[in-house]
Amino acid sequence: MLDPTPAPRVGAFADLGFKATVARLIEEIADLYQADAIPWVIGYSGGKDSTATLQLVWMALSRLPVEARSKPVYVISTDTMVENPVVAAWVARSLDHMAKAAIEAGLPLTAHRLTPKATDTFWVNLIGRGYPAPRPKFRWCTERLKINPSNQFISDVVKANGEAIVVLGMRKTESQARAKVMERLEGGRARDLLSPNASLQNSFVYTPVENWTNDDVWTFLMQVRNPWGFANKDLLTMYQGASADGECPLVIDSSTPSCGDSRFGCWVCTLVERDRSMTAMIQNDQEKEWMLPLLELRNELDEDDRHLRDFRRMNGSVQLYKDRVIPGPYTQAAREHWLAKVLQAQHHIRVHGPPEMEEFELLTMAELTEIRRLWVIEKHELEDSLPGIYERETGVAFPGGRLDDNMALGAEEMALLREICDDDLHFQLTRELLDVERQHRTMGRRHGLFKALDKAFRRGAHDSAEEAEGRALDRRDILDDARAEAGELPLPFMVGLSSANGTIQ
Repeated sequence: MLDPTPAPRVGAFADLGFKATVARLIEEIADLYQADAIPWVIGYSGGKDSTATLQLVWMALSRLPVEARSKPVYVISTDTMVENPVVAAWVARSLDHMAKAAIEAGLPLTAHRLTPKATDTFWVNLIGRGYPAPRPKFRWCTERLKINPSNQFISDVVKANGEAIVVLGMRKTESQARAKVMERLEGGRARDLLSPNASLQNSFVYTPVENWTNDDVWTFLMQVRNPWGFANKDLLTMYQGASADGECPLVIDSSTPSCGDSRFGCWVCTLVERDRSMTAMIQNDQEKEWMLPLLELRNELDEDDRHLRDFRRMNGSVQLYKDRVIPGPYTQAAREHWLAKVLQAQHHIRVHGPPEMEEFELLTMAELTEIRRLWVIEKHELEDSLPGIYERETGVAFPGGRLDDNMALGAEEMALLREICDDDLHFQLTRELLDVERQHRTMGRRHGLFKALDKAFRRGAHDSAEEAEGRALDRRDILDDARAEAGELPLPFMVGLSSANGTIQ
């Protein structure tokens, strides 16, 4: 009979002991750094793994003579702008300390906070474009918020230097999936310790703590002082506060849960069942109850949202999946609702949060400006409702000026038009036609006018959502009958939602 008891985890310090293992790893890092002129890019999230990795590199560089510190080391931290505010503030302060300490220590290390472009942020896509909250089959957020900013930075380093070495705090014991990926990349190593970067050419990945366990990381952080003056015990306290039971037990065997397994991420994430870390922070610390509106907003985003979404896709088409209309982007009313909720949460945090949150921004002015442009220019919502919502929720007039001095129609005219039109769909069509004419009025050749008019009529060619669904079902049946007569097997009208390019078709 097989023993069901899992094999105990063997730590990285088991063979040589803690000091000897760390000393050998620091020597390995120093040798690799001096082996060529390829610059290093270290990924830093402020979490335990990236902190331990950066500390090891810092210690290795510090022990090199000044003349050997010949190539730059870029520390990059990607702020998605929807990070847990406690963690985001922690990382920001850490980067400031790091930059000053590196200069004082004479290290060729610089800190860089990366953010997505204003056109790619979470709220610009959700509130501005109307993308629904991310789901497993439509995960539009990760690439825009996390991957693109860091890849762009690394690509710039590669363009300037020919190659780059990316240093990451990945560990095989994080998960079986992570271990398989790392082992597969190890098979393609052209040089010792350097795996090929699967996403970027001419860049390599170095993972110095790849064989460390979770306990190894905390042992190192608790025994080795943080070299840029940011106490690792405070990091442990933050992890402790984000654990459901609020405790960090003494690890005595493999069955004891290790402290610091908490994962921090975007507080808006709807790809997980619930935000465990923020929930635990609020439960464990009464002083963090100011984050409650964020948790409530995140949970509202995670609810069934079909009633908040248009029956048409972004391009105006009506598509089916298993005899049901695939909902498209959020409606105008839903987007205005989300904007108000975010501004309310921002105001609450500024009023009830700690002093350092007095200028806290959930929505930057650049994002608000882009959302306004998308609503008025691309979605033809001539009411220009954003300034009014902003003033209502914040008590302050929106600082942005007019979008277009040639706009003769505004909120009053749109309110009158809505009264005249029979229903909301006819109002939307008439409003779009008026705006299409306005946008092309001053053009010499009016290039694209007929295409824009055709798009408007196709989008507005429905009397109701029910009528549009009936048409789509009839069209599907006609196509299936035609295929059957031609001797083909019936094909589904739509097999599912495609997110290959991260857009709603």
